[in-house]
Amino acid sequence: MLGPVILAASRSDRMRRLISAAPVTKQVVDRFIPGESVADIVPIIKDLTVQGLELTMDVVGEDITTPEQATAARDAYLELIDHLRQLELGEKVEMSVKLSMFGQALEGGHELALANVRPVVEAAAAIGTTVTLDAEDHTTLDSMFAIHEELRKDFPQTGCVIQAYLFRTEADARRLAAAGSRVRLVKGAYKEPAEVAFQQKHEIDKAYVRILKTLMEGEGYPMIGSHDPRLIAIAQELAHQAGRKLDEYEFQMLYGIRSDEHLRLAAEGHRMRVYTAYGTDWYGYFMRRLAEKPANLRFFVRSMISKG
Repeated sequence: MLGPVILAASRSDRMRRLISAAPVTKQVVDRFIPGESVADIVPIIKDLTVQGLELTMDVVGEDITTPEQATAARDAYLELIDHLRQLELGEKVEMSVKLSMFGQALEGGHELALANVRPVVEAAAAIGTTVTLDAEDHTTLDSMFAIHEELRKDFPQTGCVIQAYLFRTEADARRLAAAGSRVRLVKGAYKEPAEVAFQQKHEIDKAYVRILKTLMEGEGYPMIGSHDPRLIAIAQELAHQAGRKLDEYEFQMLYGIRSDEHLRLAAEGHRMRVYTAYGTDWYGYFMRRLAEKPANLRFFVRSMISKG
C-alpha cells in the first residue's frame, strides 16, 4: 500500500526538499492549492460561489514550533474573515482549522490553541459564518473535542470532524449526533496504528456507512466528506430514509478533485461545499492528498514524467 509510504514522506525534510525542487511540482500543487495569499484566493471564492457552490477555507500549515507562529496562524484566518466581510460572503464561506496550527502541540498547547482559535470563531460568527475544527492524528482528538465543546458554549454552530477509520469514532458520532453538532465525516488521512484504526479499505468504507447512518438519524447536521461515488449515493439514500430535506445536510469535496461532481450535486439542489486550501506551507497538505487517493498520485507521477 502506497498510502503509508506517502504519509511517511510527508514528514521527511529530505523528501520535502526533493519534491519542492521538482519543476513540475508547482503546476500540480496548483490543482489542489490555488493560491498562497488571500489576494490569490479571492477570485476563486467569487468564481465558486457564483456557480452555486459553498466553501470551507483552510490556511495550510501545521508544523508550528513557536507561540509566535501560532499567533501568525490566528492572524491569517482573521485576515481571511475580514476579506469575506468585505465580499459579503459570510453565509457562503466557512473556515476549517487545524488546532496544531494554533499551538496545540506546544507546551501548554491545549490552552494556547483554545485562546488562539476563539477569536477566529468569534470573528466568523460576526459575519454570519462558522468554523469547523479539523481532526488530526488520534493523539490530538481528546483535546480537539474538549475545545469543540468549550467553543460551542458560546458558538453552538462550531463544527468538528470525525474520521471513519478510527475505532473510537462510532462512539464519538453517537455523542455528537445527540448534541446537535455540525459534524463532517471523512475516511481519515493520517497514518494510524492497527491498535486504533482500521487498515483495510473495505473495513473503513463499512465503518463510514455505519457512522453516517448514526449522523443522519441524529439531531445534528451531517457533512459528508467524500469523493467516493458509492458513498455519495449511500448518503443520499440514508438522508432520504431519515426524512432529511436537502438543506439539512451537505456534501464536501476537495478543490481540484471531481469538480464536475461538485456542480452536478449543486444543480440537483444539494448543498455542496468545496474544501479550498491556500498558503505557502503546502507540502504536508499536498502529500496527504496524494496518500488519500491513488488517482492523485498517478496524476502527479504522470505530470513529472511528461515534464521531465
